[in-house]
Amino acid sequence: MFNRAVSRLSRKRPPSEINDSESHPSSSHQTLKGTPKWATSLENLLEDPEGVKRFREFLKKEFSEENVLFWLACEEFKKTQGKKQMQEKAKEIYMTFLSSKASSQVNVEGQSRLNETILDTPHPLMFQKLQDQIFSLMKYDSYSRFLKSDIFLNHKKSEEQEENSPEAQTAAKRASRIYNT
Repeated sequence: MFNRAVSRLSRKRPPSEINDSESHPSSSHQTLKGTPKWATSLENLLEDPEGVKRFREFLKKEFSEENVLFWLACEEFKKTQGKKQMQEKAKEIYMTFLSSKASSQVNVEGQSRLNETILDTPHPLMFQKLQDQIFSLMKYDSYSRFLKSDIFLNHKKSEEQEENSPEAQTAAKRASRIYNT
């Protein structure tokens, strides 16, 4: 029994595949899309390209778009293969966001700043500490204001109008008939 439990735990499955005892999806968040999903967490917002687009639009108005751009660049950097490409991307991130001469400098704590010499020996998680700092800054500062912003509220309103439109309801009824027969 213990081995079976360990085996079950060791299998990595996305949350959408984890079911409760009645074999129904265990989370109502799985069906959420758009603004309702964005409102549940910054993580969900950053997983949705449209959410990122709207969040960037908001941050641009707040003069802090560099935060999400840095976070996205770090996520992309983690996927980089090959030492040469990694060195090039690391230098690009450093010059764009971290250098004292950076065009889009992010606001990170002084002791967290990287020394330029580290760029010679890059590794996928070299920016992790700084990325976590920026994520926390966005999560506890910008994200809550974004959820109250006109950009978010107007997008939410347009989604609701689209959802309640006669065309959407008719399509839903057609789908319901198709799948419930």
